[in-house]
Amino acid sequence: MSSEGPTLGLLDRGLYALFAHHAEDDRHATTRDRYRAAYPRAGFGVFVARVYGLSWLALFGGTLCTAAVALLLPAATFGSLIAVLQQSLPVVNRLPLPRVPRPLVAAGIGAFVGLVLRRVVFLAGNRYLSWVATARRTDIAATLPGAVRYLRVLASGTHDRREMLRAVAEQDAYGETAVAFRRALNQGILTGSLDTGIERVASETPSRELLAPFLLKFREHANQSAEALEGYLEMEGRLLSHEQSRQHERATGYLELLAELFVVLLVLPALVVLIVTVMGILAPGLSEPIPTPVGETTVRAIVVYGSAAFVLAAGLLAAFVVATLRPRNTAAPTYSLPEDAVSILSTVHANPASALAASLPLGCAVAVGLWSLGYRPTNVALLSYVAVGVPVGAVTIRRARVDDAKDREIQDFVHAVAGHVALGRPFPDAVRRVAEDVELGALSEDVQSLAFTLSLGDSPGDSAADRRAAALDQFVDRVGTPMAEQTIGLVVGALDTGSDAEDVFETLQAEIGSLYHLRKSLRSALLVYVAVGWTTALLVVGITVAVNVYVLDSFAQLSSVSGSATVAFDPNAIDPVRERFRFYVVTQATMLACGWFAGTASRGVYEALLHSSGLVLVAYVVYAGAGLI
Repeated sequence: MSSEGPTLGLLDRGLYALFAHHAEDDRHATTRDRYRAAYPRAGFGVFVARVYGLSWLALFGGTLCTAAVALLLPAATFGSLIAVLQQSLPVVNRLPLPRVPRPLVAAGIGAFVGLVLRRVVFLAGNRYLSWVATARRTDIAATLPGAVRYLRVLASGTHDRREMLRAVAEQDAYGETAVAFRRALNQGILTGSLDTGIERVASETPSRELLAPFLLKFREHANQSAEALEGYLEMEGRLLSHEQSRQHERATGYLELLAELFVVLLVLPALVVLIVTVMGILAPGLSEPIPTPVGETTVRAIVVYGSAAFVLAAGLLAAFVVATLRPRNTAAPTYSLPEDAVSILSTVHANPASALAASLPLGCAVAVGLWSLGYRPTNVALLSYVAVGVPVGAVTIRRARVDDAKDREIQDFVHAVAGHVALGRPFPDAVRRVAEDVELGALSEDVQSLAFTLSLGDSPGDSAADRRAAALDQFVDRVGTPMAEQTIGLVVGALDTGSDAEDVFETLQAEIGSLYHLRKSLRSALLVYVAVGWTTALLVVGITVAVNVYVLDSFAQLSSVSGSATVAFDPNAIDPVRERFRFYVVTQATMLACGWFAGTASRGVYEALLHSSGLVLVAYVVYAGAGLI
């Protein structure tokens, strides 16, 4: 395949030479089908070679690392693990086993782990293709309704299937639907028949329930008549919009279940730490030292810091799931980092990516200052995170408010332009009149710039369509919101294909109205999960502070009493200073996890920095104010 040619890197070329012949094996037939649905950039031979390379790396790496760890463990710990393993296996625990040298046992365990990891890599490779195919299918379900409505508008000006598909394929706002249309056009060029290209893409797409039948019916109606095509596109647009609404309702139901599970997962570790701390008095074995390759520790310490790690992992997973379940056309905007330092500094107040780049040196400076003042490493890291997250979050909130204001005004702008176009005025004249007569608030400057650009001609050779397309593209860049990209781009392609301007703006009004309503309703629904994140965090802070203030000292006094003849407590089982710090670590891990969940549900990654850093600061203030750290 062309993707397996000389453009490959040195590592890929080596892997391809070693393992690409496996791509022809019959056992990879299912993998090939999944590959066609996923359609990654790398060729199938390169993908298979990469998986085989990773599998052998996992085999040797897992074997060596596991064997090394087994040899480095203290003899007593190693013997205990082997004894537990032998006793837990059926049949083996009933047979007398000869004494085997420790290096041989370590090598055997390492080989077993390596083989398991190698198999896991193969399973992960197939699972990766399934994940990619699922992501493409989800994206197509989100973008196909808008693409079909766009095709209906295009059909009022042209019935050339190639031109219609190309107009959609050139719009990045239609995501994987645009990619599928581009593939159909390319396949049509290669095979000499667009019908064959459409049929091939329909047979390989992961969206077998939506895109595949649409492409085949689109081809069928396009071959019949213009009226049949327009009628089909109008009916299909309504059906797909209804299906999209049902998918959004299902996604909201999944988010409700996620929020309930999130509360349980975040509160449970704090309760586990409390129980283990209390049980330390009654079960001295929890406080006995355990040798490990990195030093001695205790079961209680492993449980506490393991709980903190679990909380962080749960927060990251919950944030990822929220971002995945959020409908594509209502996703948080992405911000690109300017290329030079001057541009970064000039956009710090409006671009969260620039604010993050500018805040990182501030965070480093704060870390150095806190370290010089004698703060513990944990607090140095947390407060430095706050110093970075709060400014970035403040810029994100400011930018989000401006974008929300522009999205509100862009509806009025489209309605006003549509009214002038319906009266027969040319599009540039309609925009000029709207810029002069209508107050559009945050959008006024951008509309005035659009009107001025439309009135210019760069050179006598420039066509009106080219100037109009360039001006609208510049307008979309200036507005900088996903809604502008999804809607204004429709005007460019539709007018270029000769579609009726009044029909274009009538469709655009419906499109932008439904998008804005969807964004507002989803925003209102997601604010509930912001409240869930903050409530859970503050609940954990209250529980842990109450335990530290009212419980730990009492148990410390109890553990120091050993005068009874039948009951004796370990006087060192409860160390209030040590236990308070452990509770503090778990609490701050919970603050980070809750902040990530709440911020991602609100407006994405950058606002997650604000919520998590704000909660970390709240927990620090409460603990410091209560004298617990």
